[in-house]
Amino acid sequence: MKLLRVGALGAEKPAILDDDDNLRDLSGVISDLSGDNLSDATIAKIRDTDLSSLPRIVGSPRIGACIGNVGKFICIGLNYADHAAEAGMELPKEPVIFFKATSAIMGPNDNVEIPRNSVKTDWEVELGVVIGKAAKYINVADALDYVAGYCVVNDLSERDFQLHRSGQWVKGKSADTFGPIGPYLITRDEIPDPQNLDMYLEVNGKRYQNGSTKTMHFDVATVIAHLSQFMSLQPGDVISTGTPPGVGMGQKPETYLKAGDKIELGIAGLGQQNQNVIQG
Repeated sequence: MKLLRVGALGAEKPAILDDDDNLRDLSGVISDLSGDNLSDATIAKIRDTDLSSLPRIVGSPRIGACIGNVGKFICIGLNYADHAAEAGMELPKEPVIFFKATSAIMGPNDNVEIPRNSVKTDWEVELGVVIGKAAKYINVADALDYVAGYCVVNDLSERDFQLHRSGQWVKGKSADTFGPIGPYLITRDEIPDPQNLDMYLEVNGKRYQNGSTKTMHFDVATVIAHLSQFMSLQPGDVISTGTPPGVGMGQKPETYLKAGDKIELGIAGLGQQNQNVIQG
């Protein structure tokens, strides 16, 4: 199923795309796409709903982040072998974990704001994994059972803040608008193999990233199981699983976003994002 949230910022309501690509209002079935509404039981309830009985949403409403009230926005660094090579870094022996502030989350087509004093704002197309039920000390074999679905994430980054301003990477990852999520939450039954998804990112029509989740160093199941050894994962937590090569920092010469740029990115089966870049 293609689940999403539509409406003005802060007033989004849950919706679903039916088989005829009509947008249907889900707010009579669930209150939001968040928390316990991402459980297997609730997903089954939505699947069993007669979509033709739901109110049709007309026009072209704003699409918000596909998950509301995200508790944790967890990211995995250097998780693609070809991206690590591009960055000139060794592959890690276990997943590199960092966080983005949840205030960075925005809709997939909202404007990206370059933060004040930024000199190196960069892009990263990533596979997002949304947790559907609480996970703690789980094993790899069971890990995908805890997934509600998958989505597209643009893990925007300010490289100077990230690498040269002391401390953890969070400084370069958490600016407002640095976490576009969506457009859709695609339920896990529609993605039988998250390790076989093509992904791309373009800036001003030039393709910079053209990769596949096949080249992940640690696969999705391993990442989820690993995280659960160090923290409990809760329904609605989002895990951004790393990026393939082609980021601005890896270009020769390095290339970064500027006001007026247009970003397009997508992952096979999960949809597409389009963002205009403005000065924040």
